[in-house]
This record gives sequence, structure tokens and C-alpha cells, in this order.
Amino acid sequence: MLGATTAAGAVAAAALARSRAGLSRRCAALTRQIAEQNEALATLRARERAQFEELRHLVNNRLPAAALHLISDHHPVPDGLLNDNSDFAVQAQAAHDLFVETLIGERGRIDSAARAALRGACTAIQAQSFRLQTLIDELQRDCRDPEVVREYFRIDQLNEQVLRLVQKAAIVSGSWPGLVRPDTHLPDVVAGATSRLNGFERIQVHTKLLVGGVGIVGRAAEPVAVACAELMANALESSRGDLAVEVTLLQTDNGNVCIQIDDAGKGMTRESVARGTRLVTGENAGKLLLTELGDPPALGFAAIGQLVADHGFHVSVDQVSPYGGVRAVLAVPKHLLTTIDEQAEPPSAMAALPAPAPRTPVPPDAAERGEGLRDVSAPSPRDASGLPQRRRRSGSSRGRSLTRTARPVDPDAAGAAWGDFEQAVAAGRDATDSENKDKS
Repeated sequence: MLGATTAAGAVAAAALARSRAGLSRRCAALTRQIAEQNEALATLRARERAQFEELRHLVNNRLPAAALHLISDHHPVPDGLLNDNSDFAVQAQAAHDLFVETLIGERGRIDSAARAALRGACTAIQAQSFRLQTLIDELQRDCRDPEVVREYFRIDQLNEQVLRLVQKAAIVSGSWPGLVRPDTHLPDVVAGATSRLNGFERIQVHTKLLVGGVGIVGRAAEPVAVACAELMANALESSRGDLAVEVTLLQTDNGNVCIQIDDAGKGMTRESVARGTRLVTGENAGKLLLTELGDPPALGFAAIGQLVADHGFHVSVDQVSPYGGVRAVLAVPKHLLTTIDEQAEPPSAMAALPAPAPRTPVPPDAAERGEGLRDVSAPSPRDASGLPQRRRRSGSSRGRSLTRTARPVDPDAAGAAWGDFEQAVAAGRDATDSENKDKS
């Protein structure tokens, strides 16, 4: 019986040993499984933290910076993804790109609506300003009191300034200048642009045109006048009130005609020159948003760029004037130029006179002897045989021979030309009114 008990105990001990071994193995497996689960949980928590940091970086930094960067390049875009090796980073970048694309599209839609509203308002104001101008012209013609006429001229000049402001806003919003001109003398175009400015008395116009009758074709006359007025306005605003702005008309060897505007202001910074050049060259015409022009919007250079893109002349503002300010140059190419008969259509009395023809050089020794200079004011003395005698010229007569004479003005011809000009302006206004009625 003892043997049986011993045998049973041995069997139980063996079974217990096997059970303990299996339990140990299961405990070890569970321990390994728990460790693996803890490691996986730590990995998931780290990924969750990384995704949360990426999402917070996207919402708090990248998206607001992208919106500000679309408004102005002065706002930098922060660094991109914090970790670009994860699937979540790819989705975050996709959300960022979709946000930017949606924002650009929405800004374009809002800008188009704003342009349409601005264009409609400017067109209506232009039409009323043209009607007011016609009424002022009639009052000026009918009035005989010089003091009242002077006041009418002041009102007319103020209306011209208002019309210029509305006109450039209309051009930037996608409208046309609103006025049709016939072929016009270049000096008349510059004189008309000058009359639209506050402080026009500071503008000094000089001409180096060697021939008369240089004109601008009708389709480009008003756009050139608008661009010239904006360049001169910028020169007036950039310089002190007691400093003159010099405007020079000159012809180049390639057939172009240039309007050169020099001011004595402080000049432009490098950033301003780069931005101004980008605007006036017309590279971004039609793509520029109103919100990119500042608050309040600076419309002058943007209007010039739109006209440059539409009509094909050239404008530069990247040169320095002889006085340290800005030299702006408006170049009119040959295909926008024409020749106008000054006898049939004389320029206005306010236009600058053509430059005198260059004189033939006289050798110094001949100049000292008075040779090469001929006094046409008095006939040459003759000897007994009837032959002309040489005589020395006095300094006063020599100076008189170099004196520039003014262009004679025929009052009847000037009045007829002014009447034709007013008829052309009235026709342009009628065309504008009819177009506005068609659009309405």
C-alpha cells in the first residue's frame, strides 16, 4: 500500500511539475504580449502626438500665414510640414493646398464682383462729369463778365480733377477711358493732361520736336493723355510744392516720340521701383486684384499698366532724374503716331512750340570776323557799281538773329479749331452716353 501511495505521489509531482512549466510558459508569453502591446500603445500615442502637433501647426500657423501671404509678399510663409514621412502629413498638405486654392478662387470671385460694381459706378459718374463739363463750357461761352468766367474756369479745372480720379478707377476696373478723340497734336495731348492736375502751374513743358505736326492717332490719344497725367501727378506729389516738374517732348532716332518727366523729389526705394515697374509695364494687367493696390488703393500705376497692355506704348519709372528724383519716360511707338497739317488743324495756343532747327557750326575765326552770320533785318550796303559790300555785324544784331520768334496766331483759325475740338469732345460724350444707355 505504501508503494501505491508513493507511486501516486510521484505521478502527482510529475503532473504538478508539468503544470508549473506550462504556467511559466504562459506567463512568459503573456509578459511578452503585454510588452508588445505597451510598445504598440506607445507608438500609437507618439503618432497621435505627432498628428496633433501637425494639425495644430497647420491650423495655427500655416493656414493663417498662407492667407496673409496671398495679401502681401511681405508676410512670409512658415516652414512646411513638421514630419513629411507620414500618411497624415500627406493629408495635411492636401488640406493646405485645398485651402489656398479655395481662398484664391474666392478672392478672385469677390474681386470680380467689386470690379463690376466699381466699373458701373465710375461709368455713371463719368457720364455726369461729361455733362457737367458741357454745361460749364456753355456757361463760359455765354458769359461776358471776366470775373465770372475766371470762376467758371476754376470749376472746370476742379471737374477735370474729379474726372481724372474717376477715369483711372474705371480703367483699373476694366472699363475704357470713356472719351474718344480725333488725331491730336502731341503738345495738345500733354497740355490736356496737364490741365487735369492740381498744381499744374508747377509743370514746365519743353519741346525738342524738330518738326511740327507730330500727332497721336485718335485711338491712342486719350490713353496717352491719361498715362501722362498720372505720371505728372506722381511727380507733383513726390516733390515739394515750390519745385517745378520738367516735361520734355523729344524724338528718337528709331522713330518713337518720348514724353520725359523729371521731378526733384526724394526718389523711390528699390522696392518701390520694382513694384512700380511691374505695374506700369502691364505684365499683370487683368490679373491684379484691387486688394493688392493698398488701402486706400493706389490706382495710378495700375491704370497705366492696363493702358500699356491695351494700346502698346511703353512706360518706365526706373531712372533717376538729374535732380535726384524720378525720371519717368512714356514712349509712343511709330504705329501710334501720325502727321497733322498745322495749317488745316493748328495746335492750341497752350501747346509748346517746336524746337528751333540746329544751326550750322561756324569756325571760330569766321565768327570773330562776323562771317557766316548774316543780318536779314537790313539790306546790305552797296558800292557805286551796285555790288553788295561786306560789313561787320554788331553784337546786338547777332543776338537778334538768334532770338526765337513765336508762332503767329490767327484768331479766326484758332476759334475754328477750338470749335472743332469742342464738337469732337461733344461727339465723344454722346458716344459715351449712348453706350451707357445700351449697358443699362
